[in-house]
Amino acid sequence: QVQLVESGGGLVQAGGSLRLSCAASGRTFSSYAMGWFRQAPGKEREFVAAITWSGGSTYYVDSLKGRFTISRDNAKNTVYLQMNSLKPEDTAVYYCGASPRGWYTQSDYDYWGQGTQVTVSS
Repeated sequence: QVQLVESGGGLVQAGGSLRLSCAASGRTFSSYAMGWFRQAPGKEREFVAAITWSGGSTYYVDSLKGRFTISRDNAKNTVYLQMNSLKPEDTAVYYCGASPRGWYTQSDYDYWGQGTQVTVSS
């Protein structure tokens, strides 16, 4: 069983940065790939980024490559999402998830956090 709690969201001006954190409880955190998804108002939840259990490989949606960086610290049971050069269209609720299998689709994930709101003003 893994419980996930996101933090670090907030209001930021366009061009600014935020770092989201996702703290996990449970001894098996390092067994899971971790991913970030986001859901904007009126839109479906979409994949943002993922990282394998070891941190050796990362995956991003093409449109965010170069601006967002995912990382993890297994000693702290935490995964991060560094978001730079933020745009108003990045406004969404950001969710982290834990997956024992793949990483691109929501059905891959067994556990989800409650989400953290990111609002980017123009």
